[in-house]
Amino acid sequence: MEFISGFGGTALSYLLPFLFVLTIIVFFHELGHFLVARWCGVAVETFSVGFGPELFGRTDRHGTRWRVAAVPLGGYVKFAGDENAASVPDHDAISHMSAEERSTSFYLKPVWQRAAVVAAGPLANFILAIVIFTVLFVSFGRPITPAQVDGVQPESPAAAAGFEPGDVIVAIDGHSIEAFSDVQRVVSGSAERPLVFTVERASGTVDLTATPEFREVSDGFGNTHRVGVLGISRAANAAAVSTKTYSLPQAVAAGVQETWFIVERTGTYVGGIITGRESADQLGGPIRVAQVSGQVATLGLVALINLAAILSVSIGLINLLPVPMLDGGHLVFYGIEAVRGRPLSERSQEIGFRIGLSLVVMLMIFATFNDIRQLAGS
Repeated sequence: MEFISGFGGTALSYLLPFLFVLTIIVFFHELGHFLVARWCGVAVETFSVGFGPELFGRTDRHGTRWRVAAVPLGGYVKFAGDENAASVPDHDAISHMSAEERSTSFYLKPVWQRAAVVAAGPLANFILAIVIFTVLFVSFGRPITPAQVDGVQPESPAAAAGFEPGDVIVAIDGHSIEAFSDVQRVVSGSAERPLVFTVERASGTVDLTATPEFREVSDGFGNTHRVGVLGISRAANAAAVSTKTYSLPQAVAAGVQETWFIVERTGTYVGGIITGRESADQLGGPIRVAQVSGQVATLGLVALINLAAILSVSIGLINLLPVPMLDGGHLVFYGIEAVRGRPLSERSQEIGFRIGLSLVVMLMIFATFNDIRQLAGS
């Protein structure tokens, strides 16, 4: 009863930030599909944010129904010739279309146009993230704390590698380091992987090789994460913090770098799960996203918008997975069609979509189980 009442008390504080973040991400993802579809001359029947019964909506002059639905856990764009929200082709309806209707049917467009429409959703997520990061960099700059080592934990990877207080880290694996936060970002995602640190000290510049180790650490909200740790610390000193400002071109470049960092970090984590190096219990679903959204919202609107950019990249990557039902699965089908010169049979596509649905449902169940287990343990 205590867990249930506690969860009920916090659920409302998570809901609004979660809906704010998710609505932004879903809207721009579907807008990517929508705009490229219109450019390719595809008739769009429905643009929906959410699933299930319609709460409110309007129909534009092109006949597209713009709607907000009752279940705000995603969205879809339904094209002429779609059987359902998952863009499964309705072959019976297509066969009875008039010549004019066939000219605007998604499934009768050239394969490159269909691929462009499908790829536009994830691409829009990446563009959204870059735009958000760019605006934040231009508006607020970036706080920089020099990557100086003030403390070395005994019997840590840093101690074994020969780090000393006063060392300044200027590069990791040949990539330049600006701030101590850069060191933390690289190290946290590189557990059990040797890194070469270029360090400046009083006696000159030296290269130190250290292998971060896995440790469970808590963030400022009490959430536990399993990340790589080196065993160095930086003393809190407000006087040492400066703010780096960006011109618009510099901010765009930094936004692209930030987006690519998230892509790389996600790919490293997924690869670690496949190889058994990473634990899958860090995978989260809607409940954890809602929890994190509510926690980050306490830091202010800017922090919540920054979270939306991070999650937008993640949603884009998830949709590119080669799983039928997702955009990546559709792209696989179109790639096969381009190579074969003809699409897969209706039966093969149907089997693929059923397998894809099963995989997505199993992933959601697993992620939700992780979410509930984490909440119960907090």
